[in-house]
Amino acid sequence: MNSSLILSNILNPPVLFFFVGMLAIFLKSDLEIPQPLPKLFSLYLLFAIGFKGGYELDESGINPQVALTLIAAIIMACVVPIYSFFILKTKLDAYNAAAIAATYGSISAVTFITAQSFLKVLDITSDGYMVAALALMESPAIIVGIVLVRAFGQKKEGGEFSWSEVLREAFLNGSVFLLVGSLIVGILTGQKGWEKLQPFTQSIFYGVLAFFLLDMGMVAAKRILDIRKTGSFLIIFSVFMPVGNAILGIIIAKLIGIPQGNALLFAVLCASASYIAVPAAMRMTVPEANPSLYISMALALTFPFNIIVGIPLYMNIIKAMKI
Repeated sequence: MNSSLILSNILNPPVLFFFVGMLAIFLKSDLEIPQPLPKLFSLYLLFAIGFKGGYELDESGINPQVALTLIAAIIMACVVPIYSFFILKTKLDAYNAAAIAATYGSISAVTFITAQSFLKVLDITSDGYMVAALALMESPAIIVGIVLVRAFGQKKEGGEFSWSEVLREAFLNGSVFLLVGSLIVGILTGQKGWEKLQPFTQSIFYGVLAFFLLDMGMVAAKRILDIRKTGSFLIIFSVFMPVGNAILGIIIAKLIGIPQGNALLFAVLCASASYIAVPAAMRMTVPEANPSLYISMALALTFPFNIIVGIPLYMNIIKAMKI
């Protein structure tokens, strides 16, 4: 992989603002983002990602290949957090295990965008409907995470577990509801809706993302040492789980005949961990979970690994499998 491309990926402004947030804490700066704003940033990012995914899906239309890809994306977003949860449960409580599992079942938009840039350098084409796969992989992981918390979290004495209540809370959770609602609006309004909202959903997207990651960096830095309490387990998980998920995604891509460019994007979606939708949802719905664990793992460990090593590694595997 071209060293200049590696450098340009690392020097992505939102990513750098994450490290600015960490430095602010490490250097004991008085930098502070008022608490209502991070929640607003989270809601905006969910809205923008969902709306763009709906628009891209409307543009591409639904054919057998698109349908297979989107179904595979939803399945992976549901399956990854389930087996991740049981692996994590060997060392962590149900709340933290579920939050981390949901994080790794969901996706990273910036990692996805970096993979698109990588494909452009290699002159390999990819389809716009993969953005819809990105949007569709947010909600299932959040829903599965909430279900896992309700199923395996501490039960109230004398209380009965109700699947109807769990599913209602999962599907009507504010973060999930906004993301899916935005996706549907994007599909229904198509090109006209995109032209009207594009200045709002795209022009300021990276500015809001930068502020969001600044806040995430500060949150992660405050409790980043908590990862050390679990020993090397979470560090190993943060590196090897993405690789395993990517390989599984590549095998699925080969089986359903996804083209090479789309296969890389699909592998990256399977391998990445969310630092937008899931942290936003978990902080609101699973307050018992420690944000420093899932935020630090996704941003401080998995994200840079995927950017520097993962993307070219996954492409080499795709080429070796002759996709």
